[in-house]
Amino acid sequence: MARYGDAAVLATSIVQIAKVSSPEEAWKLAVAKVCPDSVSSQKKGCPKGAYLGLCEEGLVKGIPAGSYTKSVHNKKYALRAVSLLRSEPSLSGSVKNLWDRVQDIDGEGKAPNGQIDVVLALWQKGLLRKI
Repeated sequence: MARYGDAAVLATSIVQIAKVSSPEEAWKLAVAKVCPDSVSSQKKGCPKGAYLGLCEEGLVKGIPAGSYTKSVHNKKYALRAVSLLRSEPSLSGSVKNLWDRVQDIDGEGKAPNGQIDVVLALWQKGLLRKI
């Protein structure tokens, strides 16, 4: 699991055990622990936007739906990835294959930037709600 996936799992745990009141605060604590020597990694917006976008939609277990992010694109990528995993669980074995499928929807052709790591980690740990 990549570091942003680790951060997503840790942030979820932090919220679930009520150490903080919001997923935004939990994300900050988690990335500080996972990336202690890199402020730029701690501030990276793409994985954060993906994680908070999933939280915002009520997809992360133990975190109520709410208003958590202004991210449009990263939230969209994360939601597409979850939808694809639900219909094709075999995509969970490859960041590249899942990202390529997410990008196929509008042909954006961008490189992944931690968003899929977040989704896959939550998926593999059973932390996404089955809706």
